[in-house]
Amino acid sequence: MYNPKSMKAEEFIDHQEVLDTLAYAAANKSNAALIGDILAKARERKGLTHREASVLLECDIPGKNEEIFALAKQIKEDFYGNRIVIFAPLYLSNYCVNGCVYCPYHAKNKHIPRKKLTQEEIAAEVAALQDMGHKRLAIEAGEDPVNNPIEYILESIKTIYGVKHKNGAIRRVNVNIAATTVENYKKLREAGIGTYVLFQETYHKESYEKLHPTGPKHDYAWHTEAMDRAMQGGIDDVGLGVLYGLELYRYEFAAQLMHAEHLEAAFGVGPHTISVPRVKHADDIDPAAFDNGIDDDTFAKIVACIRIAVPYTGMIISTRESKETRERVLGLGISQISGGSRTSVGGYCEPEPEDEKTEQFDVSDKRTLDEVVRWLMELGFIPSFCTACYREGRTGDRFMAFCKSGQILNFCHPNALMTLEEYLMDYASRKTRQPGEALIKAEIQKVPNEKIKARALQNLEDIKSGARDFRF
Repeated sequence: MYNPKSMKAEEFIDHQEVLDTLAYAAANKSNAALIGDILAKARERKGLTHREASVLLECDIPGKNEEIFALAKQIKEDFYGNRIVIFAPLYLSNYCVNGCVYCPYHAKNKHIPRKKLTQEEIAAEVAALQDMGHKRLAIEAGEDPVNNPIEYILESIKTIYGVKHKNGAIRRVNVNIAATTVENYKKLREAGIGTYVLFQETYHKESYEKLHPTGPKHDYAWHTEAMDRAMQGGIDDVGLGVLYGLELYRYEFAAQLMHAEHLEAAFGVGPHTISVPRVKHADDIDPAAFDNGIDDDTFAKIVACIRIAVPYTGMIISTRESKETRERVLGLGISQISGGSRTSVGGYCEPEPEDEKTEQFDVSDKRTLDEVVRWLMELGFIPSFCTACYREGRTGDRFMAFCKSGQILNFCHPNALMTLEEYLMDYASRKTRQPGEALIKAEIQKVPNEKIKARALQNLEDIKSGARDFRF
């Protein structure tokens, strides 16, 4: 039944093909010759199939595993350089009609206060986020056709883009809402969203249906085929993700790569991003209820193998993970992180009272955005607030061609430095500003195109004089 070009979920995520892949990987985990051939192919920077990547994930040869991690690091640098894009989530509403057993927003949870932001509250939250220095948001909302209809989401997007506070402005709004219709995806596209993100949670159909016993999300096919409808609605930047810990990680890994292959086969555009969240504690939810949790070593290898298999994709890690875990995987493929995040409905303007907490999950990395920016620079990364590709129309197949050719370095590197300069001038502490200016001075010399370098140097001076929003 396996057919990556099929528009039916159970054919492009074929259960038997996943099982056959896992058996093949297990049988070849010590096959040095095969693993060497797969790594040789991976060095061509054109990606791997789900079967090839699964063999690398299963590999138990220490020397080959060292090669896997080294190659993942090099591929990330080749495609994305040393830039790390920064964003923040903004939760609009935790009203939800679904019964997801791993999420505190599930309809039967009577402990958590239900809350929905008004447009005025959204504007206040956005101003607070802008005062932190954020330029890119990911909006989140539970599925509730009465409380969170598409009209509410569209109005919220308009509000977010409309807030201009001091030197602040949100330049890209990514959207993480429930699977919907082609018509609604068209409306989101017209509203100017960046990436449409939807986590699959688990690709294992039987487990999926048990984990989502009630509500519209129970429909496996409707949920799994959502990215196809988003593409049909004109959204060509889509983001995949599974919630590691719900099902056996090898299954999820292979199936997620099959989903990426399907998007390439059916639309010519793979996923713009892949997220790698793990199940965390939350109200009315105990991760111990799921016995498929993965340790940090396995998690790091998953990140590395995804980077090798899908070299062009952006990879995201959130504040679900600790500073230590995030630091470990930054060099293995991650290209986007959240900073200074709140996973509650509201909370950026002022902390929620203890008896009114609406967090979706516990945040492990509780540092401020300024601390995260300084930490990234200390590690040798460029914190980037860039949104240029989206606003210059470099999305979908145009972005992929741009990224795969390596031209992304001529544009994204100076764009990152210019947005970092904005942050340093407008929001950074003195402790962060000094190493930031030194980093920019050193990194601008690495721009390969002399004309772009000269323009970028002039733009950096103009930013210091008060001008804003330059981009290539």
